[in-house]
Amino acid sequence: MAEAGAPPLTLGTAGHIDHGKTALVGALTGVDTDRLPEERRRGISIALGYARLDLPSGRSLSVVDVPGHERFVRTMVAGATGIDLYLLTVAADDGVMPQTREHVAVLRGLDVARGVVAITKADLLEGDTEALALVAEEARELAVAELGREPAVVATSARTGAGLDELRAALDRVADELPGRAADEAPAAVRLHVDRVFTIRGAGTVITGTLWAGSVGRGDEVALLPGGVQARVRAVQVHDNPVERALAGQRVAVNLVGVGRTEVARGDVLVARGADFAPSYVLDAQLDLGEARHELARGGRVQVHHGTREAPARVAALGGRFFQLRLERPLVAAAGDRLVVRRIAPPDTLGGGVVLDPGARKHGASRDALARLERLARGEPAEPDPAGGAAPEDGAAAAPAPPPLSERALALDARLREAGLEPPLDSELGDEAAELAALRAAGRAVRVGRNLHYHADALAHARARILARLEGEGSITIAQLRDELGTSRKFAQALLEHFDGEKLTRRVGDAHVPRRGAGRPVR
Repeated sequence: MAEAGAPPLTLGTAGHIDHGKTALVGALTGVDTDRLPEERRRGISIALGYARLDLPSGRSLSVVDVPGHERFVRTMVAGATGIDLYLLTVAADDGVMPQTREHVAVLRGLDVARGVVAITKADLLEGDTEALALVAEEARELAVAELGREPAVVATSARTGAGLDELRAALDRVADELPGRAADEAPAAVRLHVDRVFTIRGAGTVITGTLWAGSVGRGDEVALLPGGVQARVRAVQVHDNPVERALAGQRVAVNLVGVGRTEVARGDVLVARGADFAPSYVLDAQLDLGEARHELARGGRVQVHHGTREAPARVAALGGRFFQLRLERPLVAAAGDRLVVRRIAPPDTLGGGVVLDPGARKHGASRDALARLERLARGEPAEPDPAGGAAPEDGAAAAPAPPPLSERALALDARLREAGLEPPLDSELGDEAAELAALRAAGRAVRVGRNLHYHADALAHARARILARLEGEGSITIAQLRDELGTSRKFAQALLEHFDGEKLTRRVGDAHVPRRGAGRPVR
């Protein structure tokens, strides 16, 4: 726990694969955050890991350790969305590498500008002070150029322990300058983005996540969006310690009553029951996309990351730095939230920005709409419906928030999730098939072919595996995808035909290759 009066803060790691993030966190905290057997066998982080870091001042930080492999950047983004300061690792024997730059781009998109750079494995350059200084300067220049602030740079070795005390002191200095998230938050503003769900015998369903806003304590009445399931808080823990109430900025485990394990999933958002949050399919946002702004000025299809949830979206340019994101599955956002935008194929981080209107109506570019967004960007109130401004295109109404899921819909959600990459045909669902529309509206099911639905998480997993194969091999056949996913030819063919239809891939003979300009809408 933090020292008295010190705001709770969350520290996130960043850096290229095998640059020593997990080893450094282990040396600092005594916790091995690689908790999965596959992670320990392969020697790389796949999932998010968590630990508590005690600093010299007596305060503590919640640490989120993220994977560095390019295939798991989406997991890194989910972990980074709740952090207050960063710990960027750059290996002394490698220097700045591709995922170093992409992780820093994610930090820039989330406006996480304060942190410390650790030059890891410094013992490998023992005696070569010039080479070590060059690596440190390269890392410092990257942080200054992308994040706009001069970081402390500390040479460390998890093996020998060199530099660890200096690193703790540097983190302490940065933490002391940050205000934290807990100040002046109303209880109704509570939001926790779920990153893990599990059950404990005798206790029931437990969710974990970084508490973005407000506080949560025993007895609170809460809801889980976008599904709308209601529950009550039985108990709360921070770093395995029971607390009466957790504050924003802390890593929190919440034991819930009234919700089953299959009724909540990673990417859901815990809010106070009755709070003014709603799932949305349309966001107006101010985005910093770098050179990609020229590409997306013509429209395009991207992956939007917010909290621990992600959604494909069509982009509509509204003028200057303003864009509308038309989502294919709902996000639970608030004005001022940060988000990250990534290219779908080939996967790459384009930039990020801030949500201006989380419940926007579908509209195009106009002088009035631009003026309204300028006011919102300055933090000024905007008229709810300016004449000639944010009118729906072609008379389209705003997309309504999906209603809470029924018990039957939740049961089907669980069935599709459990089926994974081999879901039942719609015709095999019987009466449950009537609930597919509700699951599609909640962003939990996606139609793949005329008579087949995948759970959204399973489809996202298949997409990631296909993109990784395309990036490495340049093409993929039905037989190769069948072997890659360990499924049958029927399902592999349905998936590839689906992604062809999404303009992610195109068929060339027996193979499927990345579509040129993938992610752009069909005109």
